[in-house]
Amino acid sequence: MEFSELAEKKLNKKTWGKPLRIIFGRTAFVAVAVLLQLAVLLMTFQWVSEHLFYVYGGFTLLSAGVVIYILNKRQNPSYQMAWIIPVLVFPVFGALFYVFVETQPGVRVIDRRLRSIIKETEPFLEQDGEVTKRLGAISRGNVHLAQYMKKYAGYPVYDNTFAEYFPLGDDMFPRLMEELRNARRYIFMEFFIVERGEMWDSILELLKKKASEGVEVRFMYDGTCSLTLLPYGYPRQLEAFGIRCKIFSPVRPVLSSYQNNRDHRKIVVIDGHTAFTGGVNLADEYINRRERFGHWKDTAVMVKGDAAKSFLMMFLQMWNIGEKQKESYSGYLMDPDWRLPEGLQADGFVLPYGDSPLDEETVGQHVYMDILNEARQYVHIMTPYLILDSDMITALTFAAKRGIETIIIMPHIPDKIYAYLLARSYYEELLLAGVRIYEYTPGFVHAKVFTSDDTKAVVGSINLDYRSLHLHFECAAYLFRNRAVAQAERDFQDTLKQCMEITLEGCRSYPLPRKMAGQVLRLFAPLM
Repeated sequence: MEFSELAEKKLNKKTWGKPLRIIFGRTAFVAVAVLLQLAVLLMTFQWVSEHLFYVYGGFTLLSAGVVIYILNKRQNPSYQMAWIIPVLVFPVFGALFYVFVETQPGVRVIDRRLRSIIKETEPFLEQDGEVTKRLGAISRGNVHLAQYMKKYAGYPVYDNTFAEYFPLGDDMFPRLMEELRNARRYIFMEFFIVERGEMWDSILELLKKKASEGVEVRFMYDGTCSLTLLPYGYPRQLEAFGIRCKIFSPVRPVLSSYQNNRDHRKIVVIDGHTAFTGGVNLADEYINRRERFGHWKDTAVMVKGDAAKSFLMMFLQMWNIGEKQKESYSGYLMDPDWRLPEGLQADGFVLPYGDSPLDEETVGQHVYMDILNEARQYVHIMTPYLILDSDMITALTFAAKRGIETIIIMPHIPDKIYAYLLARSYYEELLLAGVRIYEYTPGFVHAKVFTSDDTKAVVGSINLDYRSLHLHFECAAYLFRNRAVAQAERDFQDTLKQCMEITLEGCRSYPLPRKMAGQVLRLFAPLM
């Protein structure tokens, strides 16, 4: 065969290979299956409304009943409105679809199982009274927050913990690798996004090595990865290396509301004494080995000492949702003889916490609002998304109105244009109240950080949007009078130097079509 013919075949393969993989791949299959189910539902509802006209009055009564039920349900008002509008505009489809979503058995099964496991872990998350006594002597406001967190979220506050803040994923990655190399008993990892590349491949090679040395390795990732980033059977590949692996809530081609509750957490626990969390996922853009939206600004925190226990229990709670065997929780506690390495000093207080969408406590939002309401000098925020409900808008604007320096850093190069347009729809209202907004010009901010008054900070996975605050499983670390607070605030100030400030004039001169798009998107904000 001529060289030109070979080249043409390779070109054709390269040109058509990727589109064909997309068309005939798993993602397309899932999308087509879900669309077919939606089409059947729509046709059914259309047939009912057209051919059984006399039943329409019954459906109107059903819609009225659904609206009354929604209004009386303990739920965020914005989320209620997102349902009430379609129920009233499309009485048949809207009402039946709401009933369909509310009666999904998958969510109830996960909720029952998780509540049972949380009961099992309660003895390992008891509050040390001496710690709260020391905290109360310094800050009554923070001891009240700690009491709320223990009673309603189940997580205690700790001292005897060292914390280190990482201003970039680039900084966190080598430290994570170092700690993984030092693991002697076990490594537990839980992430939202995992994608093959330099970061994950390096970690995987190290996990394989540790597993071969007899270290217990467990790895869990969210099911959305199996759509486009990893093969569906990827856990079997890791099991072959001696790594226990599972997918949380695999995405299946079946309409179900439980697939709306994703595991957005990022947790690493090593030997019970060291834990990592933050915004950094396991993909190359998070450590700037791959450029997608300019420079990727992300953050993380490592804790060493007593506070690692809460992250350990968070991981085991999620891991055991689908397990039938009893877990040996006590067997994974920190060795009582373990001590902080020389040169590291415990200071201040650390309160790690998780947030579940299946209970009625919006813990992540309450912590953020507590910081805003208790601030005396400033609140500084970094977040990739700004999709706010009325409570959060009130907290942000009230902080600014009472003279608290309230500054938000947002991305200048967004990863999702619809989320950015929606965020901009809140800018003018916040600016008029005195909130200052900056955009990070080098690229994309994925950090989720609050700092306040040089005394407190939150670093974790919780964005300022409905998904993080109401729909996802999340986690974070609340830091008080810890050295990591100063590190986080210094990072904020350094990042601010690379930002452009958004002004009222700039908001008002923003292109009208984009402003209108953002305003329309606010109708669907609770679903985004």
